[in-house]
Amino acid sequence: MAEASTLEIVKSMLGITGTFHDVLLGHYINEVKQYLIEGGVQQEVADAATSAGVIARGVCDIWNYGAGDGELSSYFKERAIQLSMKAVDTDV
Repeated sequence: MAEASTLEIVKSMLGITGTFHDVLLGHYINEVKQYLIEGGVQQEVADAATSAGVIARGVCDIWNYGAGDGELSSYFKERAIQLSMKAVDTDV
């Protein structure tokens, strides 16, 4: 069985079905990954399936921010800091 894409995982975690928002979500996923990488998270860690949860949280935060009432959550920021200190290994 093929591994689920980050988009599929994020949609599942946020309870989003269908494909209507796929392009927008893809842009948000890329934005969150870039935020993580520029904050010191290694590319391999940001791209790992184990980072899907923090990416989903970041996507949700950005989505709410667009509505004018959101900001990056403290969970997202704390998890980003943890990931920035994670060494790349075979168990990413």
